[in-house]
Amino acid sequence: MRIAHLRQRLRDLGAKPCHEDRLLRGWSQVCSFDRKHSPAETFFPLALRNELPAIEAELHGLARLHGEYPANGHGSHDRSPSPTLPRNARRAERGGRSRANVALRASSNNDDVARLLVELADGSMVESVLLPRGGLCVSTQLGCAVGCVFCMSGRDGLLRQLGSAEIVAQVVLARKRRAVSKVVFMGMGEPAHNLDNVLEAIHLLGTQGNIGHKNLVFSTVGDLRVFERLPQEKVKPALAVSLHTTDAALRARLLPHAPPIAIEELIERAEVYARATSYPVQYQWTLIEGVNDSDAEVERIAQLLSGKYAVMNFIPLNEVDELDYRRPSSERIARMVHSLKQHGILAKIRDSAGQEIEGACGQLRARGGTTKLVNTR
Repeated sequence: MRIAHLRQRLRDLGAKPCHEDRLLRGWSQVCSFDRKHSPAETFFPLALRNELPAIEAELHGLARLHGEYPANGHGSHDRSPSPTLPRNARRAERGGRSRANVALRASSNNDDVARLLVELADGSMVESVLLPRGGLCVSTQLGCAVGCVFCMSGRDGLLRQLGSAEIVAQVVLARKRRAVSKVVFMGMGEPAHNLDNVLEAIHLLGTQGNIGHKNLVFSTVGDLRVFERLPQEKVKPALAVSLHTTDAALRARLLPHAPPIAIEELIERAEVYARATSYPVQYQWTLIEGVNDSDAEVERIAQLLSGKYAVMNFIPLNEVDELDYRRPSSERIARMVHSLKQHGILAKIRDSAGQEIEGACGQLRARGGTTKLVNTR
């Protein structure tokens, strides 16, 4: 489902922009449709009120929890509320819609990290990740066409696009568990390959969804369409660029189906966007032992990012039995960060969310061997 199609459906039921906004705000923020002195039963047009239960049921069915894998390693595999969900939050999820947001915000533990295996309406599976400090990583495609050699998401290629409503539904599902104040589009899929749906989801979250624009992070391997479209959008997200190496030949091997943009051009285009939005570019670099952790890479990063409005995020590889790659030692990683800081480059170490929960992106879904509903352990 696309949000544009949902909006048209509401208009066909007599909704005006104010009605659309209230419904989409209530859905995306997991709060009541009622307002003080303006209950939904008198605010919405009669035709919309009559269809509202069916619309809510359809929206609820866009994304359902199939399994939750907390950092302690214990997973839930049925479709009942997760055992880690606080009691008052479970009550709110079952029906206390008007109190749900308050209850969840009061009981949330934003230091928890957990990977959610999400079942879509057609039975397909994608993954979302609850991150510290109110963050959430969402998927934008089922599978991926880029084929990064260190990533599980693209092992079967691209299976289908996610509609914009399916992307937002992952945020709604997470908000039924805890507060979400930041959304990063870094899960399964390449957002640039599903640009219309991703930007539509970003627009909703940045307007009705109560998420600051700089807290919406669009991740890409580098696609010229991104640099053409993002500056034109009303909601301009922060930008993350998956770089992984400064060597063009190596990058072509690591990211075999990424657009063949020169690395220098990619960084320059990202810099223009960063200066225009006042959000630094987040460069993503999955560290692989003996592949992209050399001193030569560090020196080249320092040259390319010198004077740039940027931060380098080193992400130690999440090791997977099926992949013949290993992460560098913690000492090596620390030396790389220290060396870049000596060159005046802001560098950070970011653990791949789910290191402790078999959580390389796409790994939970891949273990089932199918895109349909499976028992994943």
